[in-house]
Amino acid sequence: MSQALQQHINYNFRDSNLLTLALTHPSVLGAKSNQRLEFLGDSVLGAIVARIVYDMYPDEKEGELARRFSGLVCGETLALVAREIQLGGALIIGTSEKQAQGRDNNSNLEDALEALIGAIFLDGGFEAAEAFIVPRWTQRAQSIETAPKDAKTTLQEWAQARGLPVPHYMLMETSGPAHAPQFVIEAHVQGHNPETAVAASKRAAEQTSASLLLARLTHEQP
Repeated sequence: MSQALQQHINYNFRDSNLLTLALTHPSVLGAKSNQRLEFLGDSVLGAIVARIVYDMYPDEKEGELARRFSGLVCGETLALVAREIQLGGALIIGTSEKQAQGRDNNSNLEDALEALIGAIFLDGGFEAAEAFIVPRWTQRAQSIETAPKDAKTTLQEWAQARGLPVPHYMLMETSGPAHAPQFVIEAHVQGHNPETAVAASKRAAEQTSASLLLARLTHEQP
């Protein structure tokens, strides 16, 4: 499976252990998981995608660039890329995750893709990570005619238009096993009651809580 994946991504690992680690889900008992590589890959992806939109849209302001960036690094985009390279079939997952169809779980695919990017970065350096990211994300950046707005961005604009500080998000609770975590996030805007959401990733919980809070605030104060 890992050999087929390397062919799909057109990159051959010098250190095969890095690839194995990137593909190892936390549900595999007694093995190191890909969570640390996921942390690293998230930052590498962010830096390269930020450069892509910065170069591609020289006349846009910071807010517009930020909206494009958010759309390009959101979970939905990561899952789409992961499916394009057939990452799910290469995942190393535990029995419980196999029974739960974990190879096609969006959260698993998002995390593994970030871990894979982190592994490529460690194995081949920044240029190798760019070679993987740039063609895939440039194509997507070009297909977006106008800068999209996600819930967090729209909520921030709502607050700033009223002279309020930038909204913030608080992690209230983490529960569930390592392979199927649940994150409870509260979205806060100064002077208003927060909204809470639960999701399998912090990113998704933040977006959902922002969407809930935005819906309530725009209803109360259009």
